Amino acid sequence: MHVLKAILLKLVSALLFAVMSALVRFLGEKYSIGQIVFFRSAFAILPVVIIYASRNELAAAVRTQRPLGHVGRGGISILGMFCNFSALARLPIVDATAISFASPLITVALAALLLKERVRIYRWSAVIVGFIGILVMLAPYFDPALHAETVASTVGLVFAISGAVSNAGSVIQTRRLTQTETTSSIVLYFSLICTLAGLVSLPFAWHAPSAPELTALIAIGVIGGLSHIFLTESYRYAPASVVAPFDYMALLWAFFFGYVLFGEIPSRYVYAGAAIAIFAVLAYGMFFIAAFALPETRGRILRADA
Repeated sequence: MHVLKAILLKLVSALLFAVMSALVRFLGEKYSIGQIVFFRSAFAILPVVIIYASRNELAAAVRTQRPLGHVGRGGISILGMFCNFSALARLPIVDATAISFASPLITVALAALLLKERVRIYRWSAVIVGFIGILVMLAPYFDPALHAETVASTVGLVFAISGAVSNAGSVIQTRRLTQTETTSSIVLYFSLICTLAGLVSLPFAWHAPSAPELTALIAIGVIGGLSHIFLTESYRYAPASVVAPFDYMALLWAFFFGYVLFGEIPSRYVYAGAAIAIFAVLAYGMFFIAAFALPETRGRILRADA
């Protein structure tokens, strides 16, 4: 394992994902989800080709030992992408991001159940505390006295929860694929499968974009592709249950982009819940920093969490 490298890659991926989410939020009210999915997937291939061609590893992107594994992951990811983008189009970016972060808890549980990873108290504690923070943020959605429900927000909530479950399934399948497949092949086949899924929606409500909107659509794909590369690499260097809790750091970026770009001011529930979630991640991160900063305790700490 290269835990610190995996964590760093995950944090970079979280930042890029937040940028992509802000762009989806910007375009989601005008463009169909299928059209956004197409651009997200088709232009995600561009960084894959450039990066791996420069390394003379492009042939490895096409080579695969598990084509059905890629198809399975692609199917799960298509569902997750449609759900996530649909939620972003109907909810404030902070709320949609917060709900999506039920995914790490599901990921840790599935990693223990399906991948047989040993998940002990340190990981469970970080994820459970973070999940409590999410429940605090979602309090207005479950209390009619605090939140005036609308059809759009209710539908958005259902999409967000469905996307969180799908994302967890995609992470587990990614972890499985990294045992035999290269990062480039995982990202390439994911992008190709999702591109075809988005293209199917071409006859339904596609719009001709203006130059700024076309730039934003292309950026969604390129940034999403880079985020996916970093995400996949992170799961190559450490177990899914180690890396997944760092998803919560994207909440900070969701606050920033939501406020600066859309004037979305989080409620006190979101502030309180985010503080709990971020505290959990920081405490968890300090655990591993201590493990690697102090050689005499590294082995003992990691064995306790293994």
